[in-house]
Amino acid sequence: MNPYHIFKVVPLSVLQMLARFAAWVIIKIPSLSIMRTIQINLALITHTLSEQQKRALTKDIIYHQCLTSIESIKSWAMPPEWSIAQICDVHNKDIFLEGLDNPNGMLAIVPHLGTWEMMNAWLNQFGAPTIMYKPVDGKFANEFILQGRARLNATLVPTDGSGVKAVFKTLKQGGFSIVLPDHVPEPSGGVVVPFFGIKTLTSTLASKLASKTKCALVGLSCIRRTDGRGFDIYCYKLNDPALYDRNAEVATHALNQAMERMITDNYSHYMWGYRRFKRIPDLGNPYRKDKETLAAFIQSHHSNVSSRSDSNINDSVKNDNVESDNVENDSTVKNDNTKLDNH
Repeated sequence: MNPYHIFKVVPLSVLQMLARFAAWVIIKIPSLSIMRTIQINLALITHTLSEQQKRALTKDIIYHQCLTSIESIKSWAMPPEWSIAQICDVHNKDIFLEGLDNPNGMLAIVPHLGTWEMMNAWLNQFGAPTIMYKPVDGKFANEFILQGRARLNATLVPTDGSGVKAVFKTLKQGGFSIVLPDHVPEPSGGVVVPFFGIKTLTSTLASKLASKTKCALVGLSCIRRTDGRGFDIYCYKLNDPALYDRNAEVATHALNQAMERMITDNYSHYMWGYRRFKRIPDLGNPYRKDKETLAAFIQSHHSNVSSRSDSNINDSVKNDNVESDNVENDSTVKNDNTKLDNH
C-alpha cells in the first residue's frame, strides 16, 4: 500500500496544523537550505527592504509554502469533487470563459503561486486539458501523484518534444493547456530576460506556443483565503501584444512582467523557496556563491536599476505580517521542504 494514502483520511484542518508547526520549526533553523534559498531570492530582488521586513516576509513565505505542500498532497489523495468544493470564489471568471471560447485555444499561465494543485480539478470541469508532466523522484510519490491526476480529465504528456507537439496540437484544435512557465529550463529551452529586475534564464515554451497558435493567454492563481477556509481563484487577462512577439526575448520578457503582476498581488504566496535565479549571466548560480560575491553582485546590479517593485512588495509585507505572527504565536502550534514540485 502506498503510504501517501494516509492523507486521504486525515482532515485538511489537521494537516494544515501540522504544516504550521513545520513552518515554525523551519523558521527556528536559519541554516536550512530552504531558508537560505528564500533569503538569497529576497536579497536579489528586495534590496531596499529593511532586514526586519525581510525576516517578516521570509516567515510568511515559509508559512505559505508549507501549507501549499500539504494542501497539494491532500488534493492528490482526494476525488476531484473534494477539491472543487474547496473553491469559494472565482474572480473575473468571465476572462477565463472568454479564453475558452477562443477558436485558437487557450493557454493557462500558472506560476508557482498559491495552491495551484487545488485548482486542477476545477479547471478540468471545463474540458480535457493537455498537461505536461515530469515524474518526481521516488516510486511511491510518483505513483501517488499519477493516481491523483488520473482522476481528472487531463491528458498527461511528457516534458519533451513529443509533449510539446501534443500541447501544440491541442491548441490548434481549439482546446486548452496549462503551463507553469517560471521553472528554470535547460539553456537550449530558454532565453535570458529580467524577472523582478534580475536577468536570468527563462523558459520560452509558453511564448513560442502563443506566437505560433495565437491562442488566448489567461493567468490563473489559486490563493488560500485569509480566514483559512477554502481558496479563491483569480483570473488575469494577458493581452499585451508583446506576449505574441516572434522575438522570443521580447515575448518571454512580457510574460515575466505579466507573472510579476500576478505574484505581486499575493507576494508571500509565491514559492520563493524555489531556486529560480540559478542561471544568472556574469554571476552563475547565486545559491552556490559566498556572501561577499553575492553582496558585490547585488550592490553593482542595483546601483544601475530602479527599485520599481519594492514599494508593492513592501505593501505585501505589511499586509501579511498577521499571518507570520500566527506561525510564531498560534497556541495550537505551541502545543503541538520538500515541495512535491512535479513540473
